[in-house]
Amino acid sequence: MFDDFKYLFAYTVPLATFFSIFSDGILTFITPIYTFIFIPTLEAILKEWESNIIYSENQIQNKLTNKIFDYLLYGNIPMVFILLISGIYILSNNSLMTYEAIGISLSLGILLATNAINVAHELGHRKSILDRTLSKILLIPCLYMHFYLEHNFGHHKNVATPKDPATSKYNQTVYSFWITSVFNQYLNAWKIQKDILTRSKKDFFSFQNEMIWYHLIQFVYLSLIYSLFGLNGLIYAVITGIISFLFLETINYIEHYGLVRKKLPTGRYERVQTHHSWNSNHIIGRIVLYELTRHSDHHYKSSKKYQVLENRESSPQLPYGYPTSILLSLFPPLWFKIINPRLKNLNV
Repeated sequence: MFDDFKYLFAYTVPLATFFSIFSDGILTFITPIYTFIFIPTLEAILKEWESNIIYSENQIQNKLTNKIFDYLLYGNIPMVFILLISGIYILSNNSLMTYEAIGISLSLGILLATNAINVAHELGHRKSILDRTLSKILLIPCLYMHFYLEHNFGHHKNVATPKDPATSKYNQTVYSFWITSVFNQYLNAWKIQKDILTRSKKDFFSFQNEMIWYHLIQFVYLSLIYSLFGLNGLIYAVITGIISFLFLETINYIEHYGLVRKKLPTGRYERVQTHHSWNSNHIIGRIVLYELTRHSDHHYKSSKKYQVLENRESSPQLPYGYPTSILLSLFPPLWFKIINPRLKNLNV
């Protein structure tokens, strides 16, 4: 039973955000404090969990047919939008101290990253039209709808190669990566869309051009925010969106840092293997991010649902959970000192 409902813990980020936006003073920072102080401390105490678990075929089938895992994902959608609209309303209609506005903005940005983009990522890999549509809806307030195209048709194909803007290079700082990844993924999404239209023999300005639709939808979203909350609301909507996708890109940074696929004599790259992603099996980060931290297994078979992802011991292992690793990456000398020796010792 616990195994089925442990992912309710992912709702603790929305809960922390609720307290952040309806509090004042230092309490507006509850979400970043929870994410980057409380969770890393808890993970340091609990260490790793279920490190060697391999699900039987029967267990896998039971998990795949149990709809509770889908409902837990869907539950994020109303929570994200209710909290986001509430937060923007408070930010644009109250006389807040500067640090309070920063606290609420950070909280909303973290919420969008963990419970919008991350859930959109999971749903976007599925075959169901409903799931893929919900994925795109969750990406709207993150101002990152092109992520759906680039991630599914670009990143998973080119990961750990120079062709992938979402793979960070050895000794590249996270701040440099933010720039190269954000802009090159955006440009790559347009190229992918053009290729899809060409193969389908569709005109660039046809209704099938999803990139155009993404821009129109996001424009309508921001216009709606402006009409409801004015210029201040619009500014905060953009700020929280930027925070959310920079949070995502920081996760991208730690997931594939310095890992490279071998180029074959044919000019193609070797098949994606489990050692082309950094793994983290720390229990809290796993649950809060719906097993995103078991990233090697995800890339090995991207259609695999989160509840049946397994820890691949053949993959490089981050010494800390995702929240701690994200913090470390913000201090490049410290990140390089800890991760570079591990990277050099990999036998791949």
